[in-house]
Amino acid sequence: MPLYTPEPDICHELLGHVPMFVDRDFCDFSQEIGLASLGASDEDVLKLARCYWHSVEFGLCRGEDGTHKAYGAGLLSSFGELEYSCKERSQDEPYGTGEDGMPLRPVIKPWDPAVAAAQDFPITTYQPVYFLAESLQDAKLKMR
Repeated sequence: MPLYTPEPDICHELLGHVPMFVDRDFCDFSQEIGLASLGASDEDVLKLARCYWHSVEFGLCRGEDGTHKAYGAGLLSSFGELEYSCKERSQDEPYGTGEDGMPLRPVIKPWDPAVAAAQDFPITTYQPVYFLAESLQDAKLKMR
């Protein structure tokens, strides 16, 4: 059974993507990815697609209070994965997988487009890896 609603998913579009497009930094960031794809090789388009997945769909950024905040539409439209990705955890909480095959906790990496471009991802389970930008402006600047 999937952990997300099947396509087409109007909830994902309305709850995830639409609210973010009122944020100028997010719009600029999303446009950076689109512009980078113009004239790109197939290999570079794949790298950009991975960056898109790890940001526009499943990205995190640091809130003013230091906590992790979701900006990716896949997170914003899934209360279960939103909680899983942003939950504060102790440093000694284990990694690994539970009896249900789901990761016990995700790995959070700093937003680095070169690293994100090489990071594969599952499409039918919660993400095992998320990328954390310091801000949407920081994500945009690093994407250039």
